[in-house]
Amino acid sequence: MAGATLIDTVVSLVEPILVDLGLELYDCDFAGGTLKVTIDTPAGQDKGVDLEQLALVTRLLGRELDHGDIVTQRYTLEVTSPGLERTLRTPAHFSREIGKDVNVRLRSDIDGRRRLNGTLVAATDITATIRLLEDLAIGPIDVTVSIADIEKARTVFVWAPTPKPGTPESRASKSRSSGRSGSSNPNASVQPAEVSAL
Repeated sequence: MAGATLIDTVVSLVEPILVDLGLELYDCDFAGGTLKVTIDTPAGQDKGVDLEQLALVTRLLGRELDHGDIVTQRYTLEVTSPGLERTLRTPAHFSREIGKDVNVRLRSDIDGRRRLNGTLVAATDITATIRLLEDLAIGPIDVTVSIADIEKARTVFVWAPTPKPGTPESRASKSRSSGRSGSSNPNASVQPAEVSAL
């Protein structure tokens, strides 16, 4: 492994483990004594990585790292998922997240803007295109920037509002999610059973 960087070596060790588990490597970084390996499910799947998968990859990769004495200094191995709001650093990250809302901070201003908030609509190996929805009178504006000019970027998870308790929306939401009440009729009501004293 002469000439290979630590990250390259870790990637070569973890990728076969992830392939066997049906997972993908999202990112790998070593900074401040922490070796952070971020794993994910293949794009398009509804489920994300679960705790059992994280623990298993941690054990298997940790064993490989210790066996080969790969990291020559003290370190902490952190195996994690990218989470709901994902950091975007590589062209593959941008390509994977097309269609999602993003927040981008640029290294320098473009047309008086250093921050871009909108929907990622396209990505190539060198650029990302964000659709800004700032001025409804003009309509959407597409801004294409070089990935090299991006200082920091991440997806933005949009939390849906929760209806206030006791409102019709709350009751409708509760009845849709319960589904276990027995009746599929939305107009059905539950009547208390008579209790007789013995």
